Amino acid sequence: MPTELSSDRGSVFAGDNPFAIARTWLEEAKLAEVNDPNAIALSTVDAGGMPNARMVLLKDIEDAGFVFFTNYTSTKATEMLATGKAAFVMHWKSLRRQIRVRGDIAKVTDAESDLYFLSRSVFSRVGAWASDQSSPLDSRATLEQQAKKMTQDLGENPGRPPHWGGFRITPVEIEFWCDGADRLHDRFVWHRESVESDWVVTRLNP
Repeated sequence: MPTELSSDRGSVFAGDNPFAIARTWLEEAKLAEVNDPNAIALSTVDAGGMPNARMVLLKDIEDAGFVFFTNYTSTKATEMLATGKAAFVMHWKSLRRQIRVRGDIAKVTDAESDLYFLSRSVFSRVGAWASDQSSPLDSRATLEQQAKKMTQDLGENPGRPPHWGGFRITPVEIEFWCDGADRLHDRFVWHRESVESDWVVTRLNP
């Protein structure tokens, strides 16, 4: 159970499970956001400590982690695999809320990646084969030619390429932020020393 001052938390922050709160907020965002309510700004760092950020789509909020999928040879994947760490922020202008997450990163199982990959459209699956993500490209025409070739080579039901799959962030910190009047925002951070530790919930200054 989390250590907290539960009486100080309003209804949108209520609960003993941060993943359940995150799922509730995402479901509410799906009713309000025009596009991509599951978009996250994913942050990594390179070997020199220089940060990188980019938008990706979060595909699942599990009971213990957050899952998304990408090319394993991309810049983001290379940096995550090198450090074993990642962070993201999920912001909804319509709800005036955001969630920040920091934690450990690991690949999901091949079976999990296969299952999700086969749920994607054929065009998206072909694109995963055709694109050498993050590497230089001389022209769009080259990419389109490669996609056309892969469409012919792979047939009507392309399987998952070995260089593509999922990542799971198992957080040690989750922060929930909600807009407040006169810029007196509400912020609650769930923090634990390790993924085996209990959560401690703390209200933060805006």
